Amino acid sequence: MSAGGPEHPYDATHAHVQAARESRWRGQGYADVTKLRELSAKHDRIGGRLIARQARILTKIERLRHQSTVLREKATDLRNRIPEIQQQMTQNDRVIREATERTKGIVIGSDVTSLQYKNQKFQQKIVDLQAKAQRLEHRAAMKTQKSAELKVKADGLLERAHQEQLEGQAFRDRADRLQRATEAVPVGGEGAGGAPAPPHA
Repeated sequence: MSAGGPEHPYDATHAHVQAARESRWRGQGYADVTKLRELSAKHDRIGGRLIARQARILTKIERLRHQSTVLREKATDLRNRIPEIQQQMTQNDRVIREATERTKGIVIGSDVTSLQYKNQKFQQKIVDLQAKAQRLEHRAAMKTQKSAELKVKADGLLERAHQEQLEGQAFRDRADRLQRATEAVPVGGEGAGGAPAPPHA
């Protein structure tokens, strides 16, 4: 056959098959890239939700810590009122002792019994203040314990979010590599005879 003769039908069919194969492989490559990017976005979305949950928990932790601090301050204020009451009781005891010594303990006037009654009320107030301060401190301790438990949970969420972000980045890297490989395949019909055949799935 002369060089200027018509193209052999086998050559045209082979070029058409080669182009179709390259097109199919290129399409499969883009489909795989899309799937990888979808998986990457999924992991990024999960990581973002975990970060958001962790941020809400951290806010709750700070609120609990603040409430715990306020409760302890209130308990301290209650306990700080006790020395003043005790000082008043000491003054009353001194007056009672002086009045009793004057009468040798034989006659006890209403002024003495009134002071004794006041001291008993003061003593009851001290007990009440101590009990209330203990309740406040107990509530503060419970909130501190709860904040510690939430901190462990927040750390776990942060670790999971980091893992999800790493997974997402890994899928992104794979998608980038596959996209570069897919785009490197020559378009069918343009130098198909000299281009290497694309790898088969």
